[in-house]
Amino acid sequence: MSFHERLTVNGAELVVEAFGPQDGPAMIVHHGAPGLGSRSEPKRSFGPFADTFRVIVFDARGSGESSDHEPFTHAQWVADVDAIRAYFGHERIVMAGGSYGGFIALEYAVAHPDRVSALVLRDTAADTAHDHLAVERAKSTDRTVIPQWAIDRIGTGRFESNEQLREYWKAILPLYDHQHDPAKDAAKLAATRFHYRTHNAAFGQNMPRYDLKPKLPSVICPTLVTVGRHDWRTPVAASETIAELIPDARLVVFEQSGHSPQLEEPELFQRTVRDFLAEAGVV
Repeated sequence: MSFHERLTVNGAELVVEAFGPQDGPAMIVHHGAPGLGSRSEPKRSFGPFADTFRVIVFDARGSGESSDHEPFTHAQWVADVDAIRAYFGHERIVMAGGSYGGFIALEYAVAHPDRVSALVLRDTAADTAHDHLAVERAKSTDRTVIPQWAIDRIGTGRFESNEQLREYWKAILPLYDHQHDPAKDAAKLAATRFHYRTHNAAFGQNMPRYDLKPKLPSVICPTLVTVGRHDWRTPVAASETIAELIPDARLVVFEQSGHSPQLEEPELFQRTVRDFLAEAGVV
């Protein structure tokens, strides 16, 4: 049974979708890239799990079709996840997230350990220690010439308009996939809704203070950490740090992927996640 509504969540209007059996184990999947991302990616990536799970995806406040009600903070985004969990009546959830959505998934697992039955992370990080590598890769790529103004804004949150954020997104899109396809880049660009103030808050205000490493040993749920071997933005080393700090976490590297193994190697990704959740006793 599917669900698609615009819900009032902690004062914001959030577009929320749910798929799969209502009595199945719940999985909430958080999209990445605040101000650029939306529920469309986790819907595509985790929709197949609706054969067993109640899969819940949504546009976070300040992203996609949801409203731009501040604050755009990790604490607020975590509170929104928990409100959505409560709305659907689930005591415990599988918490999943990729890229910036992985930051929120980690934050949620730290804040609500009793609510998380398993944690699924994809191409994310516990701090900003590897951000300089993204700048280096952007400078050295042979796929395209990235303008210096765009390189200067990687991870900074310094945008003056949606139009400028759009030009930035267009400039860096060629870096994301292991096998570059300009047609896919064009389709992603055309499908993106831009919220530059959200993006500025995420990267200009939240990220300079982001360091979850001291708290990761307190994560007690089964944890799967996945990452593409050729990820330019959150490299394998960032995932290795997470896997080392969370007790008994499992790290899986996808050899033919960049930042999005869930899309670049979808069958292997889905099989990996299903096997993990089965072994974790969630199914």
